[in-house]
Amino acid sequence: MHELSLALSILDMVDEYAEVHRFVKVNSITLSFGRMSCIEPKSLQFAFEVESRGRLAEGATLTFEVLPAGIHCFSCGQDSETDGFAATCPRCLGEEVVLTGGTEELRVLELDVD
Repeated sequence: MHELSLALSILDMVDEYAEVHRFVKVNSITLSFGRMSCIEPKSLQFAFEVESRGRLAEGATLTFEVLPAGIHCFSCGQDSETDGFAATCPRCLGEEVVLTGGTEELRVLELDVD
């Protein structure tokens, strides 16, 4: 479960920001990641809740923005969104496709702090 290491990294980042910006509590954190990044939101939420106990982010709300996966077809030039690893173009059924989005790594978009 790599979500545990992700949760710990988020919490470490929050602690570093708290030292620099002198806040004492985190109310919410907004995260973004690509659909194809293999991050399971429920697992990340659970790991965060467990590991944040006794830290500045204890009780903070996590909000997720999951970015869509995209593909580009070299046969017809179509750009499309997909829910999974597409092997063919949904428009022409061509097999010359490449993943163009949805692999983005985890990013912290916003911290609401006191």
